[in-house]
Amino acid sequence: MSASSALKTYSLGIDDVADLARGCAFLGSGGGGDPHTTFMEIEAALADGGVIELIDIASLPDDAFVAPCGWIGAPTISVEKLPSGREALQGLRRLEQIAGRRVDAVMPVEVGGSNGLAALLLGIRAGLPVADCDGMGRAFPESQMVIFNIRGQQAAPAILTDDKGNCVVLETVDNVSEERLARAASVILGGSCHLIEYAAFARDMKANALRGTISDALSIGRSIRLARESGRDPFAALFEALKYSRQFDHAGVLFDGKIVDLQRETRNGFSVGRAVIDAFGGGQRLEVEFKNENLIARLNGEVRALVPDIISILDRETAETIVTECLKYGQRVKVVGASAPQALRTAEALAVLGPDAFRLPGPYRSIAELNGWK
Repeated sequence: MSASSALKTYSLGIDDVADLARGCAFLGSGGGGDPHTTFMEIEAALADGGVIELIDIASLPDDAFVAPCGWIGAPTISVEKLPSGREALQGLRRLEQIAGRRVDAVMPVEVGGSNGLAALLLGIRAGLPVADCDGMGRAFPESQMVIFNIRGQQAAPAILTDDKGNCVVLETVDNVSEERLARAASVILGGSCHLIEYAAFARDMKANALRGTISDALSIGRSIRLARESGRDPFAALFEALKYSRQFDHAGVLFDGKIVDLQRETRNGFSVGRAVIDAFGGGQRLEVEFKNENLIARLNGEVRALVPDIISILDRETAETIVTECLKYGQRVKVVGASAPQALRTAEALAVLGPDAFRLPGPYRSIAELNGWK
């Protein structure tokens, strides 16, 4: 990663993107989509001379127009339904027509999974910088579960585009309606499509977005890679990176074992199910329920982690995250938990994206409290 320009921008190379993909997968809490396909698209775009410029949101003028973007739909669909590559740029140009002005920067609406990389790909194709921030600090299954909604920003106009060139523009009375209509449209458009929403001036993003989350994801992914290359424990390196991150603090291993049962289906535009993991030697069992993202982990029936805290399932040897659509019977894994950003743990935020929003048993207790982490 090399610094450039007076606007505090940093150029990302392909090694940086590989580390970022690894970190985004972890922060996705199992969701956000597998970064692999988006990484390959970025790799090809960089080989063709494309440039990724990462910019500190604080260095943008207050009146700069910023567009958050990502993909909506069930991750299980995105594994088989590949993008055309035209969706994001088509949506961006339609937003510019509606706004009557050019977009000055893009950013991920969520830093988790492939959605953490989506803005980089759009930035390359549109020749725009990517702001080092996002709206969740992880991934969530519904688009109103975002800091922008919690802090009063409007999602509309929302622009959905698919691989065939269809474009749907939503003007809605509130952000929950935007999610419901966008979800229904995504199902009609094949189960997965690109979405631009919550576009706003930089002054609003400076006040509301979770800053530095792309850099955090990059550091997380790099720490795992460097530890493996030097023969060190990649999990210890991961926890050290989280400790010194901008948005995350407490983290640790919740469980170590083998997947012995898996239930997964695509329902109403979401991938929903449960993974059952037994400890080696028996006697202990962890169950993880997911709706695109992992939402709750129960050890022998006792809650050990709960949304909005991050619950990610990692390969126990490599510390590579296994997203929900890639879980398989027999995988040997470690389940890792991490504290969500503090902004997601306020009473106002928990009302939108806490356990009650998913009809899970509450009230919310932090992962540090549930596991006695200091």
